[in-house]
Amino acid sequence: MLSVVSAIRERKVLWLLVLVPVLLAVKPAMPEAHSVIFVLSVLAIVPLAALLSLATEQVAARTGDAIGGLLNATLGNMTELIIGLTALRAGEYLLVKASIAGAIVTNTLFMSGAAFLLGGLKYHVQDFNSANTKLQMALLFLAAFGLLVPSAVADMDSQVLPQSLSLTIALILLATYGLSLVFTLGTHARYFAAASHGEAEEEHPWPVAVAVTVLVGTTIVVAVVSEIFVESLTGASASLGLTPAFVGFVVVAIVGAAAEMTAAFSAARKNRLDLSLGISFGSSTQIALFVAPVLVLLSYVLGPEPMSLEFWPGAIAMIFIATLTAALVTGSGHAAWFIGVLMLMIYAVFGSTLFILPPAH
Repeated sequence: MLSVVSAIRERKVLWLLVLVPVLLAVKPAMPEAHSVIFVLSVLAIVPLAALLSLATEQVAARTGDAIGGLLNATLGNMTELIIGLTALRAGEYLLVKASIAGAIVTNTLFMSGAAFLLGGLKYHVQDFNSANTKLQMALLFLAAFGLLVPSAVADMDSQVLPQSLSLTIALILLATYGLSLVFTLGTHARYFAAASHGEAEEEHPWPVAVAVTVLVGTTIVVAVVSEIFVESLTGASASLGLTPAFVGFVVVAIVGAAAEMTAAFSAARKNRLDLSLGISFGSSTQIALFVAPVLVLLSYVLGPEPMSLEFWPGAIAMIFIATLTAALVTGSGHAAWFIGVLMLMIYAVFGSTLFILPPAH
């Protein structure tokens, strides 16, 4: 563990880890100070994200970009799952659905677009394995179609049909996600190898056991902090004049993906775009094929009533456009900074639209 202590000393952003115990002390002492707790929660997630990024890079150095990207996306999405479960228990289904749609769009456009921009500012052109991105886009198209169908039949008189259909589609998406892991990590793993290794890693990488321990432990703390963040969200957003849809789509999505973003941006700056896109696109597909269906299933147990996969039309359109945009710009296997700008501008249009014209319900 001496290597971990040394890393904390060298990286000043990790000194902000002291905010974690401060947050845990302020929460019971000042439970009504929602804005203070909200700000502390966001600030506490930043160093935790940096530590998670560092540990992920160490795992990737030992196991390869595919496993490293998958592991980071999986652990990072535990935060989104915790946020969704907290809102689910409170019956805030609009917030849950907005956070699901926002996480998919944010990871697909904002995270990958910013990675293209940051990497492109350092390298003229970056290469990556397009086979992996094409598979991720195909999975996202399936998920978007799965979300479209319950929304399309939502106007029918019977409410049993959308709920039954949502449950069936949730099981189909979960099965697809499991089979995709078998395909990419098992039967056809060699087709998804990284295009290049980028810059050399540290001379003395952490042992795998240490890196995985730090990953798991940090993710648990991130989940705790995220739960406090969600609890303070309602009071803080009310004072700021934000709707639940905007908070879920933008604020929760960005804060929930802070750990993954830190890792993706760091990898892009090191010319390891395969790892970066493995985190961003992999996280999007996991939200769509794993987190969303699991929340539907758990709503039968934890929620006041079962939650369907019915989204408002604008959310479905944004998911489809984000998926189509990512598929178009990643087809060549090459990236440059302006590609990232285009993706970020589309995301900015989405965020502005949702802020000015929130969904009616």
